[in-house]
Amino acid sequence: MVTSPTRQQILRLYGSTLRAAKSFSSYNFRNYFVQRTRENFRSIQVEQDPAQLSQAYGEAVKELAVLRRSAIINQIYGGRRLAVEGQSEGMRA
Repeated sequence: MVTSPTRQQILRLYGSTLRAAKSFSSYNFRNYFVQRTRENFRSIQVEQDPAQLSQAYGEAVKELAVLRRSAIINQIYGGRRLAVEGQSEGMRA
């Protein structure tokens, strides 16, 4: 018998994944991974089959580890800020 993750476990994983996605220094990567995280967890939210839910949860855990590593690399080698990100606080009038 396959045990499916609890709602609390899924919400905790969602929060962790969203925080990791928001930690990218690059605007484009950050927005892409935030949107991708929301879409992935919407699909997990509607899943009814416990086996499929457990599999999707396991994949999301693996993706979180990759996302965290990628965010660290992006923070180290991130480029300049884009014009759409606005000016820094010190430069605003």
